[in-house]
Amino acid sequence: MADQRIRVLIIDDVPETRENLKKLLMFEHDVEVVGVAANAEEGIRLARNLQPDVVLLDINLPGMSGISAVEQIMEAAPLAQVVMMSVQSDADYLRRAMLAGARDFLPKPFSADELVATVRRVHRMRRPPPVLPSPGPMGPGVGRGGPQGKVVAVYSPKGGVGTTLIAVNLAVALQKPERRVALIDASLPFGDVGVFLNLQGPRNIADLARMDEMDPEAFTLSLLSHASGLKVLLAPPRPELAEYVTAEAMKRILTMARTLFDVVVVDTTTQPTDTTLLILDEAEQIVLVVTPDVPTIKNARLFFDVITQLNYPPQKTLMILNKMDRRFGITAEMVEQALKHPVGAQIPWDEVTVLNSINKGSPLVAQRSKPIAQAMLQLAGRVEELLFAPQEVEEVRKRSGR
Repeated sequence: MADQRIRVLIIDDVPETRENLKKLLMFEHDVEVVGVAANAEEGIRLARNLQPDVVLLDINLPGMSGISAVEQIMEAAPLAQVVMMSVQSDADYLRRAMLAGARDFLPKPFSADELVATVRRVHRMRRPPPVLPSPGPMGPGVGRGGPQGKVVAVYSPKGGVGTTLIAVNLAVALQKPERRVALIDASLPFGDVGVFLNLQGPRNIADLARMDEMDPEAFTLSLLSHASGLKVLLAPPRPELAEYVTAEAMKRILTMARTLFDVVVVDTTTQPTDTTLLILDEAEQIVLVVTPDVPTIKNARLFFDVITQLNYPPQKTLMILNKMDRRFGITAEMVEQALKHPVGAQIPWDEVTVLNSINKGSPLVAQRSKPIAQAMLQLAGRVEELLFAPQEVEEVRKRSGR
């Protein structure tokens, strides 16, 4: 029926483009083009009268530009999803479109499949009517007046110890139906979270870092969804883009992430940059990854010297031992004695399972029968205990069947 179709309004100043878009959509049984406009003013008027589900809006229009028109279109049709179209596909156009309130971005030229898929996707994301905050008690999360989300920084002062492996599996294990968890890849400039989770997309942390002003919608649109329910902010695809992720930008990103998520896990780089130190400062919990070898233990000792000077409380750091194997000759007790800090968890070394997990882009914690997966889940339980009150942890475990 007509009222079940996705109602689309097209706004583009080129007649051939308007006609082509209509033709590309007319054969879709669930899509109906309800109006076309040649300029922003006409488009705003039609949006108000027609109340479309989706607006296809060219970014360069005569008179009022598409960027300037978005806000007025959203005021005229609050539930409409705006898709910006442009021959310009650089990050600045994407940023401006998202800040203006666009839901998605289509670089011209695009195929019929890309157009239809985008229309259907943004329609599924259609904004619900605004809801005023409830005065009752609520947990952390979006727009809520309760506690802010918790930041967990996964860090090691030495490379090659499995920091990304720990961060990815910890984040997946912490994700629950009742809890929103985000994973941020700040292991710059060569972040691998996307590889570990088999995720790729056009948006990344550098896009957010370049925004002078950041709103929840722009932030959310920069995230990718994992099958576990986890939301992921990827590292930049090219090393030179990492320079945009300054300490100031990271502060803004973490501040926004806290308002949207209950837990924010951050994978960090080994270099003690200003950005990394900012993440460690902001974190409620630092998961320090150490392996049973002398160079890593030496670097960990230097790390503890630094955080002592920074006046971090001892309980802020949860030290874990990764790649544990009795054949290496260094025990947890020996590490505790050397670093004067307790070992909070031990992850056994299982090279075959780890490499298969990384190569397939599938988290270890999905293989619950494996000892390494069980150790990761125990680590997540320990982090839960440190982040939340005991009654909160018990309620979540009961609801999730753990």
